[in-house]
Amino acid sequence: MTSTPTSSPDLKLESPTERIRRLEQRIKELEHERDHLVAVVQILQEISASLHFTDVLQAIARKLGETFGLDRCSIYLTGDSQDVRLVASYEDPTIRNLIVDLNRYPELKRAFESGETVFIPDATNDPMMRGARAALEHRNVRSIIVVPIQWRKAVIGAIFLRTEREAAPFSDRDVRFCQVVASLTAKALRNAHRFETLLRSEQESAVEVERRRSELQRIALVAFLRRLLDRYTNSEDHMWAETLLPKVADEELERLVSVAMAVINEESKG
Repeated sequence: MTSTPTSSPDLKLESPTERIRRLEQRIKELEHERDHLVAVVQILQEISASLHFTDVLQAIARKLGETFGLDRCSIYLTGDSQDVRLVASYEDPTIRNLIVDLNRYPELKRAFESGETVFIPDATNDPMMRGARAALEHRNVRSIIVVPIQWRKAVIGAIFLRTEREAAPFSDRDVRFCQVVASLTAKALRNAHRFETLLRSEQESAVEVERRRSELQRIALVAFLRRLLDRYTNSEDHMWAETLLPKVADEELERLVSVAMAVINEESKG
């Protein structure tokens, strides 16, 4: 007995137009990924050219702003007193070390407190941004990404990116790219911190060496004068010389010696 083959469901065939559209979309995605890879390479080149953290952060903010064509790109760092400071800005490179009130930026505050990336595809319609909706509409804001910069599981800063409504919104791929850049930024900051710590230590050592040299010079000068005076005053011709001074002159000399010793003691305290 021969069995009749079961008919498989009809497969929907793509039309030439749909195929072209799909291929064009894939090409755009590949170009987008290429741009991200190029930006990463350029960022690595930028941060390897300098070991000063302000220059490193400004280079990263500039490259991110250029890559995405951003309305705003800023990098923030925590301070010694746990305040947050704007240390690099794409739109205004002259801004450095500006204290920021996190209560005015809920997305930035959440990133610092949670240690997690904050992604807002549509800022004006996001519940978290309800209190700032009027300001966002005035500034024509569309998408926001805030990526924490972490070192040893502690949040030490954040990268803030924002687009205008006319620009293409950020994608999940863009978020992952920004997270890679944040990781590179953390490593660059570590290297810059080590370099500046070493430089500061060398400068302090140089100051200490100079201070020690000056101290030895003073000691040598005092020793020379003391031995010269001892040799001179102990000679037979001068053993009785001071007895010729009147009492007033002798008292004035004692006063001047006391003043001089007081000055020397004060100077020795630094």
